Amino acid sequence: MAVLAFLATLIGGALLALAVAATQSLNAFAASFDSYFVKIAGFTLWQAALSTLLSLFPAVWIARALHRHPVFYGRDFVLRLFALPLALPALIAALGLLALFGRAGILAPLLSWTFDARWPGIYGLGGILLAHVFFNLPLAVRMFLTALEAVPGDQLRLAAQLGFSPFAQFRLLEWQALKAAAPAVAILVFLLCATSFTLVLILGGGPQAATLEVAIYQALRFDYAPEKAVAFALVQLAFAFTLSWLAVHFWAEKPDTGLNIRKVKLIVPTLLEKLLNGVLIGATIMFVLAPILAIVARGLKADLAALVVQHSVLSALATSVILAAFASFLALLFAIVLLSARSKPISGFAANGGGILLSVSPVVIGAGWFIALQGVINPPNAAPFLIVAVNAVMAVPFVLRALSPAWAASRMRHDRLADSLGLNGFTRFRLIEGLALRRPLVAALAFAAALSLGDLGVVALFGSDQLQTLPSLLFARLGSYRTNDAAGLALILMTICLGLLWLADVFAHKESR
Repeated sequence: MAVLAFLATLIGGALLALAVAATQSLNAFAASFDSYFVKIAGFTLWQAALSTLLSLFPAVWIARALHRHPVFYGRDFVLRLFALPLALPALIAALGLLALFGRAGILAPLLSWTFDARWPGIYGLGGILLAHVFFNLPLAVRMFLTALEAVPGDQLRLAAQLGFSPFAQFRLLEWQALKAAAPAVAILVFLLCATSFTLVLILGGGPQAATLEVAIYQALRFDYAPEKAVAFALVQLAFAFTLSWLAVHFWAEKPDTGLNIRKVKLIVPTLLEKLLNGVLIGATIMFVLAPILAIVARGLKADLAALVVQHSVLSALATSVILAAFASFLALLFAIVLLSARSKPISGFAANGGGILLSVSPVVIGAGWFIALQGVINPPNAAPFLIVAVNAVMAVPFVLRALSPAWAASRMRHDRLADSLGLNGFTRFRLIEGLALRRPLVAALAFAAALSLGDLGVVALFGSDQLQTLPSLLFARLGSYRTNDAAGLALILMTICLGLLWLADVFAHKESR
């Protein structure tokens, strides 16, 4: 209950502060719903809808291509690559796309020649859509692939015996699985795009391409119009909470009632299908890898030797590592407590992966506490605690997803023995789960650290010259047009995050063997 109390305090306190601020100046609050609000709300929904469509349509065919080829050289690499954008800092992805498609990007000469005009870059709606597809296409592919792999093997065997063509298999079997999964996938991707902050902040190009998240940040940091921030935050919260509830409602895993038949030999693609699927998978690999390689190319051109010895860089790196370490350990502690709970409300919360937490964005929480702390303490003084707390809470759903399968298996194996010996609480965890799940615990910890390390949301609101993380320092260098330094810092940050992801992947796969 202590964990739920903490979550309720952190989130509920922010929401209460927003509600109180709204009631204190009702006229100003009501006046915030003006033409500007209509414009940014409309743009938020429009870009999210377009991003969802552009992510889901190709994801269906890429997932089917992977499903039709369950065994090929490099398939594991492809699946791991598609998991990479999930924990890659949004700031890094934005810089990678700019390095490729920006006005002075690597592909700018080719694009200028193609369109017979100087390439204007990708700031605005085009850049936002491209960045959202980069992040959400691999996620949608993995979710659709999971749905396809749940097609019972006996149905595939029957289709093979009846001589179904690839189109018939898609229409009668695969499409049914994809159609069942599509609502949850679409809602989740739409929610992620609607609540995107860093990508829109970097690639939006100005107020004409602002979303509710960015408007909240601008209202507090630049205009200091708390009534606008409150109005935007409450609308954003209501919208995101509704979508999150719908996602949990639709994402109901159905048991596989079919026979356990190997599917490898039941799917025999034609030669033409193999060629088309190969081109599709190869193009997707290039799309995901290109921004990462662009960051490496641009970062290596920076004076890394001089950069890594700068006091500001070392200080920001140390701050980032310390805050990420605290946040990841706190997220792991929260997840362990939630998974260990026996009460139905808490176990139910853990069972759905804490997905409801995704409905509250870090910017909304930060905005609530930014307003609540005004007149009490200087908000930047509370920045380290809020950064750790918010990043930990945002990482909890991912840690729960990483630990839940192994935790459930350990419970099935050891519950009766532990109950007979009277083991519970920390003693049980130290003697049983802590030993049996060492590798998943390390993997979850590394993944949470990677998520926390690249966060810019709360830091953007509460950061100051006295508290700079590596992402905020990178953002500051980018804003002052020190692009070489920004490229070098991006390479350093990406290297650390990819190292943590590699560590998480190694431990996760060792456990699965």
